[in-house]
Amino acid sequence: MSRLVGRIPVLVVTTAMLAAACSGAAQSPVASPGQPAAESPAGSASPGASPGASAVAGEPCQSGATAVKFWTEHTPPASETLQKIVDNFNAANPDVCVTMEIVPGSETDIAKLLTAIRGGAAPDVYLVDRFTVPQRANEGVLAELPDAAAMAGDYLEFAWAETQFQGKTYALPFDTDARALYYNKDLISAAGQDPAALDIANGAPTIDEVLAIADAVTTEDANGNYDVLGWLPGGPGPGGQPGAIDQGWHYTWGFAHGGSFADTAACQVTPTDAGVVAGYQFLYDFAQQRDPEKLTRWASTNVPPSPSGSQQAFVTGKLAMVITGDWRIAEMAQYKPDVEYGITYIPVPNEGDEPATWAGGWSVAMIPDSKAPEQAWRFMQYIAGTEGQTTYTQDTAHMPTLNALLEDASLYDEQHALFLDFLDVAQSRPPLAVGAIYWDALTQAQGSVELNTSEPMAALQEVQDSVQPQLDTVGC
Repeated sequence: MSRLVGRIPVLVVTTAMLAAACSGAAQSPVASPGQPAAESPAGSASPGASPGASAVAGEPCQSGATAVKFWTEHTPPASETLQKIVDNFNAANPDVCVTMEIVPGSETDIAKLLTAIRGGAAPDVYLVDRFTVPQRANEGVLAELPDAAAMAGDYLEFAWAETQFQGKTYALPFDTDARALYYNKDLISAAGQDPAALDIANGAPTIDEVLAIADAVTTEDANGNYDVLGWLPGGPGPGGQPGAIDQGWHYTWGFAHGGSFADTAACQVTPTDAGVVAGYQFLYDFAQQRDPEKLTRWASTNVPPSPSGSQQAFVTGKLAMVITGDWRIAEMAQYKPDVEYGITYIPVPNEGDEPATWAGGWSVAMIPDSKAPEQAWRFMQYIAGTEGQTTYTQDTAHMPTLNALLEDASLYDEQHALFLDFLDVAQSRPPLAVGAIYWDALTQAQGSVELNTSEPMAALQEVQDSVQPQLDTVGC
Protein backbone atom coordinates (compact mmCIF):
# COMPACT_ATOMS: atom_id res chain seq x y z
CA MET A 1 0.00 0.00 0.00
CA SER A 2 1.07 3.63 -0.23
CA ARG A 3 4.03 4.50 1.94
CA LEU A 4 2.16 7.66 2.91
CA VAL A 5 -1.17 6.19 3.92
CA GLY A 6 -1.81 6.91 7.55
CA ARG A 7 1.39 8.90 8.01
CA ILE A 8 -0.31 12.20 8.72
CA PRO A 9 -1.59 12.24 12.30
CA VAL A 10 -5.37 12.48 12.26
CA LEU A 11 -7.06 13.97 15.29
CA VAL A 12 -9.68 11.62 16.69
CA VAL A 13 -12.97 13.44 16.78
CA THR A 14 -16.65 12.61 16.80
CA THR A 15 -18.45 12.53 13.49
CA ALA A 16 -20.06 15.88 14.14
CA MET A 17 -16.71 17.56 14.58
CA LEU A 18 -15.14 15.82 11.65
CA ALA A 19 -17.68 17.50 9.43
CA ALA A 20 -17.87 20.95 10.84
CA ALA A 21 -14.68 22.77 10.09
CA CYS A 22 -15.82 26.36 10.30
CA SER A 23 -19.06 27.55 11.92
CA GLY A 24 -22.46 26.34 12.95
CA ALA A 25 -25.96 26.62 11.55
CA ALA A 26 -28.79 24.33 10.62
CA GLN A 27 -28.49 22.28 7.50
CA SER A 28 -30.87 22.83 4.63
CA PRO A 29 -32.29 20.23 2.25
CA VAL A 30 -29.90 19.58 -0.63
CA ALA A 31 -30.08 18.04 -4.05
CA SER A 32 -28.62 14.62 -4.64
CA PRO A 33 -25.98 14.29 -7.34
CA GLY A 34 -28.21 11.66 -8.89
CA GLN A 35 -31.16 13.95 -9.61
CA PRO A 36 -32.05 14.78 -13.21
CA ALA A 37 -30.16 17.68 -14.73
CA ALA A 38 -31.65 20.83 -16.15
CA GLU A 39 -30.58 21.58 -19.68
CA SER A 40 -29.27 25.01 -20.63
CA PRO A 41 -27.48 26.45 -23.65
CA ALA A 42 -23.82 25.70 -24.11
CA GLY A 43 -21.58 28.19 -22.37
CA SER A 44 -24.43 29.65 -20.31
CA ALA A 45 -24.24 30.04 -16.56
CA SER A 46 -26.74 29.49 -13.81
CA PRO A 47 -29.58 32.03 -13.71
CA GLY A 48 -28.70 35.44 -12.35
CA ALA A 49 -25.49 37.40 -12.15
CA SER A 50 -22.43 36.18 -10.28
CA PRO A 51 -21.63 38.96 -7.81
CA GLY A 52 -17.93 39.70 -7.71
CA ALA A 53 -17.06 36.83 -10.06
CA SER A 54 -14.64 37.11 -12.96
CA ALA A 55 -15.32 34.63 -15.74
CA VAL A 56 -12.30 32.90 -17.25
CA ALA A 57 -12.36 32.25 -20.97
CA GLY A 58 -11.92 28.59 -21.76
CA GLU A 59 -12.23 26.43 -24.81
CA PRO A 60 -15.63 26.64 -26.52
CA CYS A 61 -18.19 24.00 -25.56
CA GLN A 62 -20.39 21.83 -27.73
CA SER A 63 -23.82 23.13 -28.69
CA GLY A 64 -26.54 21.83 -26.39
CA ALA A 65 -24.17 20.91 -23.55
CA THR A 66 -25.46 21.19 -20.00
CA ALA A 67 -23.90 24.14 -18.17
CA VAL A 68 -22.02 23.66 -14.89
CA LYS A 69 -20.65 26.72 -13.12
CA PHE A 70 -17.42 26.26 -11.15
CA TRP A 71 -16.13 28.88 -8.68
CA THR A 72 -12.66 29.28 -7.22
CA GLU A 73 -10.82 32.02 -5.38
CA HIS A 74 -7.50 30.81 -6.81
CA THR A 75 -5.55 33.26 -8.96
CA PRO A 76 -2.71 32.69 -11.45
CA PRO A 77 -0.80 30.51 -11.81
CA ALA A 78 -3.02 27.96 -10.03
CA SER A 79 -6.17 29.22 -11.76
CA GLU A 80 -4.51 28.68 -15.14
CA THR A 81 -4.09 25.00 -14.33
CA LEU A 82 -7.64 24.77 -13.04
CA GLN A 83 -8.85 26.16 -16.38
CA LYS A 84 -6.72 23.56 -18.16
CA ILE A 85 -8.45 20.82 -16.15
CA VAL A 86 -11.85 22.32 -17.00
CA ASP A 87 -10.98 22.40 -20.70
CA ASN A 88 -9.76 18.81 -20.60
CA PHE A 89 -12.97 17.69 -18.91
CA ASN A 90 -15.15 19.53 -21.41
CA ALA A 91 -13.26 17.97 -24.30
CA ALA A 92 -13.78 14.49 -22.86
CA ASN A 93 -17.42 15.19 -21.93
CA PRO A 94 -18.98 17.12 -24.83
CA ASP A 95 -22.46 16.91 -23.27
CA VAL A 96 -21.27 19.07 -20.33
CA CYS A 97 -19.99 22.66 -20.40
CA VAL A 98 -18.10 23.64 -17.24
CA THR A 99 -17.31 27.35 -17.00
CA MET A 100 -14.88 28.63 -14.37
CA GLU A 101 -15.10 31.93 -12.51
CA ILE A 102 -12.59 33.49 -10.12
CA VAL A 103 -14.39 34.93 -7.11
CA PRO A 104 -12.55 37.02 -4.50
CA GLY A 105 -12.48 35.49 -1.04
CA SER A 106 -10.24 33.60 1.33
CA GLU A 107 -10.10 30.37 3.27
CA THR A 108 -12.67 31.69 5.74
CA ASP A 109 -14.39 34.43 3.71
CA ILE A 110 -17.29 33.08 1.63
CA ALA A 111 -19.39 36.25 1.60
CA LYS A 112 -19.65 36.25 -2.20
CA LEU A 113 -20.83 32.64 -2.18
CA LEU A 114 -23.48 33.31 0.45
CA THR A 115 -24.73 36.32 -1.51
CA ALA A 116 -24.92 34.23 -4.67
CA ILE A 117 -26.82 31.44 -2.93
CA ARG A 118 -29.38 33.88 -1.52
CA GLY A 119 -29.72 35.57 -4.91
CA GLY A 120 -30.20 32.38 -6.91
CA ALA A 121 -26.88 32.86 -8.74
CA ALA A 122 -24.78 30.27 -6.94
CA PRO A 123 -22.27 28.06 -8.72
CA ASP A 124 -22.80 24.32 -9.02
CA VAL A 125 -19.30 23.38 -7.84
CA TYR A 126 -17.12 25.31 -5.40
CA LEU A 127 -13.44 24.89 -4.51
CA VAL A 128 -13.43 25.05 -0.71
CA ASP A 129 -10.57 24.97 1.78
CA ARG A 130 -10.93 21.47 3.13
CA PHE A 131 -10.61 22.19 6.85
CA THR A 132 -13.70 24.41 6.58
CA VAL A 133 -15.91 21.76 4.94
CA PRO A 134 -17.48 20.54 8.21
CA GLN A 135 -18.50 24.05 9.20
CA ARG A 136 -19.90 24.85 5.77
CA ALA A 137 -21.83 21.60 5.78
CA ASN A 138 -23.24 22.46 9.19
CA GLU A 139 -24.28 25.84 7.80
CA GLY A 140 -26.12 24.21 4.91
CA VAL A 141 -23.81 25.75 2.31
CA LEU A 142 -22.65 22.42 0.86
CA ALA A 143 -24.68 19.53 -0.54
CA GLU A 144 -24.32 15.98 0.74
CA LEU A 145 -22.61 13.59 -1.68
CA PRO A 146 -24.41 10.29 -1.02
CA ASP A 147 -22.52 8.41 -3.75
CA ALA A 148 -19.07 9.25 -2.38
CA ALA A 149 -18.69 6.93 0.63
CA ALA A 150 -17.13 4.11 -1.38
CA MET A 151 -14.26 6.41 -2.38
CA ALA A 152 -12.94 6.86 1.17
CA GLY A 153 -10.12 4.36 0.81
CA ASP A 154 -8.78 6.08 -2.30
CA TYR A 155 -7.73 9.24 -0.46
CA LEU A 156 -5.35 10.22 2.33
CA GLU A 157 -7.03 9.47 5.62
CA PHE A 158 -6.75 12.94 7.12
CA ALA A 159 -7.95 14.59 3.89
CA TRP A 160 -11.02 12.38 3.69
CA ALA A 161 -11.82 13.01 7.38
CA GLU A 162 -11.96 16.74 6.69
CA THR A 163 -14.76 16.21 4.15
CA GLN A 164 -17.09 14.53 6.65
CA PHE A 165 -19.92 15.90 8.76
CA GLN A 166 -22.10 13.74 10.99
CA GLY A 167 -21.10 10.65 9.07
CA LYS A 168 -21.85 12.10 5.64
CA THR A 169 -19.54 13.27 2.85
CA TYR A 170 -19.72 16.87 1.61
CA ALA A 171 -16.65 17.24 -0.62
CA LEU A 172 -13.94 15.33 -2.47
CA PRO A 173 -10.29 16.01 -1.50
CA PHE A 174 -8.41 17.75 -4.29
CA ASP A 175 -4.83 18.49 -3.25
CA THR A 176 -2.57 18.58 -0.22
CA ASP A 177 0.72 20.22 0.70
CA ALA A 178 3.31 20.68 3.40
CA ARG A 179 5.30 23.64 4.64
CA ALA A 180 9.04 24.23 4.75
CA LEU A 181 11.63 27.02 4.90
CA TYR A 182 12.73 28.36 1.51
CA TYR A 183 15.96 30.38 1.42
CA ASN A 184 17.43 32.55 -1.33
CA LYS A 185 21.04 31.48 -1.71
CA ASP A 186 21.96 34.54 -3.75
CA LEU A 187 20.78 37.03 -1.11
CA ILE A 188 22.37 35.05 1.71
CA SER A 189 25.72 34.82 -0.09
CA ALA A 190 25.64 38.53 -0.93
CA ALA A 191 25.31 39.25 2.79
CA GLY A 192 28.49 37.28 3.52
CA GLN A 193 26.64 34.28 4.95
CA ASP A 194 27.00 30.65 3.91
CA PRO A 195 23.73 29.18 2.57
CA ALA A 196 25.23 25.70 2.98
CA ALA A 197 24.54 26.07 6.70
CA LEU A 198 20.86 25.63 5.87
CA ASP A 199 21.30 22.56 3.69
CA ILE A 200 18.59 20.04 4.50
CA ALA A 201 21.25 17.36 4.90
CA ASN A 202 22.17 19.10 8.16
CA GLY A 203 18.71 18.51 9.60
CA ALA A 204 16.37 21.16 10.91
CA PRO A 205 18.07 24.49 11.66
CA THR A 206 17.31 26.22 14.93
CA ILE A 207 15.36 29.45 15.04
CA ASP A 208 18.42 31.26 16.41
CA GLU A 209 20.58 30.05 13.53
CA VAL A 210 18.09 31.30 10.97
CA LEU A 211 17.64 34.62 12.77
CA ALA A 212 21.40 35.24 12.74
CA ILE A 213 21.54 34.75 8.97
CA ALA A 214 18.38 36.79 8.45
CA ASP A 215 19.63 39.78 10.40
CA ALA A 216 22.80 39.84 8.31
CA VAL A 217 20.73 39.92 5.12
CA THR A 218 18.28 42.62 6.21
CA THR A 219 18.86 46.07 4.68
CA GLU A 220 17.28 49.49 5.12
CA ASP A 221 16.62 52.32 2.68
CA ALA A 222 17.75 55.94 3.06
CA ASN A 223 14.73 56.70 5.26
CA GLY A 224 15.50 53.94 7.72
CA ASN A 225 12.72 51.66 6.49
CA TYR A 226 13.31 47.99 5.79
CA ASP A 227 14.12 47.31 2.17
CA VAL A 228 15.04 43.63 2.01
CA LEU A 229 14.14 41.47 5.00
CA GLY A 230 16.15 38.40 5.80
CA TRP A 231 13.12 36.68 7.31
CA LEU A 232 9.64 37.47 8.55
CA PRO A 233 8.56 34.30 10.37
CA GLY A 234 4.96 35.39 10.87
CA GLY A 235 3.29 38.63 9.86
CA PRO A 236 2.02 41.29 9.43
CA GLY A 237 0.17 39.82 6.50
CA PRO A 238 -0.58 41.27 3.07
CA GLY A 239 -1.22 44.98 3.14
CA GLY A 240 0.08 45.12 6.72
CA GLN A 241 -3.09 43.51 8.07
CA PRO A 242 -3.24 40.83 10.78
CA GLY A 243 -2.15 37.53 9.35
CA ALA A 244 0.97 35.97 7.91
CA ILE A 245 3.47 36.40 5.14
CA ASP A 246 2.81 33.29 3.09
CA GLN A 247 2.63 30.41 5.62
CA GLY A 248 3.96 32.01 8.79
CA TRP A 249 0.69 31.26 10.55
CA HIS A 250 -0.25 30.65 14.15
CA TYR A 251 -0.61 26.94 13.36
CA THR A 252 2.91 26.85 11.92
CA TRP A 253 4.54 28.19 15.06
CA GLY A 254 2.21 26.50 17.51
CA PHE A 255 3.02 23.13 15.96
CA ALA A 256 6.73 24.00 15.76
CA HIS A 257 6.74 24.60 19.52
CA GLY A 258 4.95 21.33 20.26
CA GLY A 259 1.55 22.91 20.77
CA SER A 260 -1.92 21.41 20.50
CA PHE A 261 -4.80 23.57 19.31
CA ALA A 262 -7.71 21.38 20.39
CA ASP A 263 -8.67 18.57 22.75
CA THR A 264 -11.31 16.96 20.59
CA ALA A 265 -12.17 14.25 23.10
CA ALA A 266 -13.16 16.99 25.56
CA CYS A 267 -14.68 19.18 22.81
CA GLN A 268 -12.35 22.01 23.76
CA VAL A 269 -10.24 24.47 21.80
CA THR A 270 -6.88 24.89 23.52
CA PRO A 271 -5.30 28.17 22.37
CA THR A 272 -3.69 28.61 25.80
CA ASP A 273 -1.77 25.34 25.46
CA ALA A 274 1.84 25.93 26.47
CA GLY A 275 3.22 25.16 23.00
CA VAL A 276 0.77 27.48 21.27
CA VAL A 277 1.62 30.28 23.71
CA ALA A 278 5.33 29.65 23.09
CA GLY A 279 4.77 30.03 19.34
CA TYR A 280 3.04 33.36 19.87
CA GLN A 281 5.77 34.47 22.29
CA PHE A 282 8.35 33.84 19.57
CA LEU A 283 6.39 36.07 17.17
CA TYR A 284 5.97 38.75 19.88
CA ASP A 285 9.69 38.80 20.65
CA PHE A 286 10.70 38.87 16.98
CA ALA A 287 8.54 41.93 16.33
CA GLN A 288 9.57 43.70 19.54
CA GLN A 289 13.26 43.37 18.68
CA ARG A 290 12.78 44.64 15.10
CA ASP A 291 10.13 47.37 15.56
CA PRO A 292 6.52 46.33 14.82
CA GLU A 293 5.76 49.58 12.97
CA LYS A 294 8.72 49.16 10.62
CA LEU A 295 7.67 45.58 9.89
CA THR A 296 4.13 46.74 9.16
CA ARG A 297 5.39 49.42 6.76
CA TRP A 298 7.50 46.84 4.97
CA ALA A 299 4.54 44.48 4.59
CA SER A 300 2.28 47.30 3.40
CA THR A 301 4.83 48.27 0.76
CA ASN A 302 6.00 44.87 -0.43
CA VAL A 303 3.01 42.54 -0.07
CA PRO A 304 -0.26 43.81 -1.57
CA PRO A 305 -3.64 42.48 -0.43
CA SER A 306 -4.43 39.12 -2.05
CA PRO A 307 -1.01 38.86 -3.72
CA SER A 308 -0.68 36.65 -6.77
CA GLY A 309 2.24 34.26 -7.14
CA SER A 310 4.39 36.86 -8.89
CA GLN A 311 3.80 39.40 -6.09
CA GLN A 312 5.03 37.23 -3.23
CA ALA A 313 7.94 38.90 -1.44
CA PHE A 314 10.16 35.83 -1.76
CA VAL A 315 9.52 35.82 -5.50
CA THR A 316 10.23 39.55 -5.89
CA GLY A 317 13.48 39.26 -3.91
CA LYS A 318 12.36 41.42 -1.00
CA LEU A 319 12.40 38.50 1.44
CA ALA A 320 15.36 36.14 1.68
CA MET A 321 13.67 33.36 3.66
CA VAL A 322 10.04 32.37 4.01
CA ILE A 323 7.86 29.59 5.33
CA THR A 324 5.89 28.41 2.31
CA GLY A 325 4.67 25.27 0.59
CA ASP A 326 5.49 22.96 -2.27
CA TRP A 327 3.48 25.10 -4.71
CA ARG A 328 6.22 27.75 -4.59
CA ILE A 329 8.46 25.43 -6.62
CA ALA A 330 6.30 25.89 -9.71
CA GLU A 331 5.94 29.62 -9.12
CA MET A 332 9.69 30.14 -8.78
CA ALA A 333 10.23 28.20 -12.01
CA GLN A 334 7.72 30.43 -13.76
CA TYR A 335 8.58 33.83 -12.32
CA LYS A 336 12.21 33.58 -11.11
CA PRO A 337 13.89 30.66 -12.88
CA ASP A 338 17.40 32.10 -12.43
CA VAL A 339 17.28 32.47 -8.64
CA GLU A 340 19.25 29.90 -6.66
CA TYR A 341 17.26 28.80 -3.62
CA GLY A 342 17.12 25.89 -1.21
CA ILE A 343 14.44 24.16 0.85
CA THR A 344 14.81 22.87 4.39
CA TYR A 345 12.75 22.09 7.47
CA ILE A 346 10.85 24.74 9.39
CA PRO A 347 13.29 25.97 12.07
CA VAL A 348 12.98 24.34 15.48
CA PRO A 349 13.21 26.07 18.87
CA ASN A 350 16.13 23.95 20.12
CA GLU A 351 18.89 21.94 18.49
CA GLY A 352 17.83 18.33 18.18
CA ASP A 353 14.08 19.04 18.30
CA GLU A 354 11.97 16.97 15.95
CA PRO A 355 10.91 19.05 12.91
CA ALA A 356 7.25 19.92 12.51
CA THR A 357 5.04 20.97 9.65
CA TRP A 358 1.38 20.78 8.72
CA ALA A 359 -0.64 19.76 5.71
CA GLY A 360 -3.73 21.43 4.33
CA GLY A 361 -5.40 21.52 0.96
CA TRP A 362 -8.58 22.15 -0.96
CA SER A 363 -11.61 20.16 -1.99
CA VAL A 364 -14.47 20.32 -4.47
CA ALA A 365 -18.02 20.55 -3.19
CA MET A 366 -21.48 20.91 -4.66
CA ILE A 367 -23.75 23.78 -3.73
CA PRO A 368 -27.31 22.85 -2.65
CA ASP A 369 -30.03 22.96 -5.29
CA SER A 370 -27.65 22.73 -8.24
CA LYS A 371 -29.61 22.73 -11.47
CA ALA A 372 -27.18 20.23 -12.98
CA PRO A 373 -26.27 17.90 -10.10
CA GLU A 374 -25.49 14.86 -12.26
CA GLN A 375 -23.11 16.79 -14.53
CA ALA A 376 -21.59 18.64 -11.56
CA TRP A 377 -20.91 15.32 -9.86
CA ARG A 378 -19.18 14.00 -12.96
CA PHE A 379 -16.93 17.06 -13.04
CA MET A 380 -16.15 16.74 -9.34
CA GLN A 381 -15.05 13.13 -9.79
CA TYR A 382 -12.84 14.19 -12.70
CA ILE A 383 -11.09 17.14 -11.06
CA ALA A 384 -10.58 15.24 -7.78
CA GLY A 385 -9.78 12.04 -9.63
CA THR A 386 -6.68 10.71 -11.36
CA GLU A 387 -6.84 13.01 -14.40
CA GLY A 388 -7.45 16.25 -12.53
CA GLN A 389 -5.02 15.61 -9.69
CA THR A 390 -2.26 14.44 -12.03
CA THR A 391 -2.51 17.66 -14.05
CA TYR A 392 -2.57 19.83 -10.93
CA THR A 393 0.39 18.02 -9.35
CA GLN A 394 2.53 18.31 -12.46
CA ASP A 395 1.71 21.93 -13.22
CA THR A 396 1.56 23.52 -9.76
CA ALA A 397 3.79 21.27 -7.58
CA HIS A 398 1.04 20.64 -5.07
CA MET A 399 0.68 17.07 -3.86
CA PRO A 400 -2.28 14.84 -4.66
CA THR A 401 -4.63 13.34 -2.10
CA LEU A 402 -5.12 10.11 -4.04
CA ASN A 403 -2.99 7.40 -2.45
CA ALA A 404 -2.14 5.88 -5.82
CA LEU A 405 -0.73 9.16 -7.14
CA LEU A 406 1.39 9.70 -4.04
CA GLU A 407 3.23 6.56 -5.08
CA ASP A 408 3.77 7.67 -8.68
CA ALA A 409 7.40 8.78 -8.70
CA SER A 410 7.07 10.24 -12.19
CA LEU A 411 5.03 13.14 -10.77
CA TYR A 412 7.82 14.54 -8.58
CA ASP A 413 11.19 16.04 -9.34
CA GLU A 414 13.92 16.04 -6.71
CA GLN A 415 12.74 19.22 -4.99
CA HIS A 416 9.10 18.23 -4.95
CA ALA A 417 9.89 14.76 -3.62
CA LEU A 418 11.21 16.41 -0.43
CA PHE A 419 7.65 17.27 0.49
CA LEU A 420 6.58 13.65 0.40
CA ASP A 421 9.06 13.12 3.22
CA PHE A 422 7.81 16.20 5.06
CA LEU A 423 4.45 14.46 5.29
CA ASP A 424 6.13 12.08 7.76
CA VAL A 425 5.98 14.80 10.41
CA ALA A 426 2.94 16.69 9.17
CA GLN A 427 0.00 17.53 11.38
CA SER A 428 -3.37 18.89 10.30
CA ARG A 429 -5.69 21.54 11.63
CA PRO A 430 -8.42 20.21 13.92
CA PRO A 431 -11.61 19.88 11.83
CA LEU A 432 -13.93 21.70 14.22
CA ALA A 433 -17.46 22.92 13.74
CA VAL A 434 -16.00 26.36 14.44
CA GLY A 435 -12.84 25.86 12.41
CA ALA A 436 -13.06 29.08 10.39
CA ILE A 437 -14.14 31.08 13.43
CA TYR A 438 -11.18 29.66 15.34
CA TRP A 439 -8.78 30.45 12.50
CA ASP A 440 -9.94 34.05 12.31
CA ALA A 441 -9.71 34.51 16.08
CA LEU A 442 -6.19 33.07 16.11
CA THR A 443 -5.28 35.40 13.25
CA GLN A 444 -6.55 38.49 15.07
CA ALA A 445 -4.60 37.40 18.13
CA GLN A 446 -1.48 36.95 16.01
CA GLY A 447 -1.93 40.48 14.66
CA SER A 448 -2.18 42.06 18.09
CA VAL A 449 0.76 40.06 19.41
CA GLU A 450 2.96 41.04 16.48
CA LEU A 451 2.03 44.68 16.97
CA ASN A 452 3.01 44.17 20.61
CA THR A 453 -0.34 45.59 21.71
CA SER A 454 -1.27 42.33 23.48
CA GLU A 455 0.76 39.81 25.44
CA PRO A 456 0.51 36.27 24.03
CA MET A 457 -1.34 34.66 26.94
CA ALA A 458 -3.84 37.50 27.19
CA ALA A 459 -4.54 37.45 23.45
CA LEU A 460 -4.98 33.68 23.42
CA GLN A 461 -7.23 33.72 26.47
CA GLU A 462 -9.50 36.06 24.51
CA VAL A 463 -9.56 33.47 21.73
CA GLN A 464 -10.53 30.81 24.26
CA ASP A 465 -13.27 32.97 25.76
CA SER A 466 -14.78 33.89 22.39
CA VAL A 467 -14.56 30.56 20.52
CA GLN A 468 -15.30 27.93 23.17
CA PRO A 469 -18.90 29.10 23.81
CA GLN A 470 -19.58 28.84 20.09
CA LEU A 471 -18.16 25.32 20.01
CA ASP A 472 -20.27 24.45 23.04
CA THR A 473 -23.35 25.57 21.13
CA VAL A 474 -22.53 23.55 18.01
CA GLY A 475 -21.14 20.57 19.89
CA CYS A 476 -18.70 17.86 18.90
